[in-house]
Amino acid sequence: MNFYFESEWTGELFEDCESILRSVFERACDYVKCPFECTVNMLLTDDTAIHSMNKEFRGVDRATDVLSFPMVDYAEPGNFDGLDEMSESYFDPDSGELLLGDIVISVERAYAQAEEYGHSLKREMAFLTAHSMLHLFGYDHMEEAERAEMERMQEEILASLGITRDAQ
Repeated sequence: MNFYFESEWTGELFEDCESILRSVFERACDYVKCPFECTVNMLLTDDTAIHSMNKEFRGVDRATDVLSFPMVDYAEPGNFDGLDEMSESYFDPDSGELLLGDIVISVERAYAQAEEYGHSLKREMAFLTAHSMLHLFGYDHMEEAERAEMERMQEEILASLGITRDAQ
């Protein structure tokens, strides 16, 4: 598994940030029973940079907490059947790993949301990582049932790591 971590954020992060977010990435892969070794790129940035990306790639003229850029088109969320037959499209030719996509988190927004929701920055950024990983596996929250399913899955991933709303 390759978790490429980059930070443009110049402010403070919580202890072992990269390691903890990597563990969320790995647990999410296990949770959905991904049969492949995977690669994800993560960028930590600020509201200005994520605002620019949100406008450029989604046509939404505002900052957001997290952006997910999936590389895989799933027939249905979390269904990996047939992906290995599309090796040229979805797999790194050198490593053979499934290229899931990119995650961009605004640490500035994560700080604000952690304060708003009354939990730690660690919990908020782990939540955003789990949320984004589910998007990279094809899950979405456009309908209420999809939203409820994603919420349940996110909480189960985080709880399995001991990262709960009350954990600091």
